[in-house]
Amino acid sequence: MRVVADTSTVVSGLMWRGKPRQVLDAARTRTISLFTSTTLLAELEDVLNRDKFARRLALIGHSPRDLLVGYAALATIVTPAVISPVILVDPDDDAVLACAVAASAKVVVSGDSHLLALKKYQNILILKAAELLECIAI
Repeated sequence: MRVVADTSTVVSGLMWRGKPRQVLDAARTRTISLFTSTTLLAELEDVLNRDKFARRLALIGHSPRDLLVGYAALATIVTPAVISPVILVDPDDDAVLACAVAASAKVVVSGDSHLLALKKYQNILILKAAELLECIAI
């Protein structure tokens, strides 16, 4: 199953245990195929470098760069599709949708309320991590 994870899901999966981590584990075991874009990787890098994550990164013994490089190796990088604006209150969320369209993804996994409110975009389901895990029976 082709999946695009939003940045908050990736950050959670890289730095904590729980459902987002299980999504990344599913990609590691090739149960799902993760896709990302350079735009989403740049956002991930920005978020991982925020001061609020410094203590957590030190605790888990990784640098923002380590996590970014590891995630980039786990996911296939695609060039985002050009789409019309969808989420006017948070245009950054459109980058997730543009990546999903380009990747021919079946699912976007997200915890973002704006994305989740859509439920579906161009036949791409938008699910929470727990919902995705139920679909793939983990």
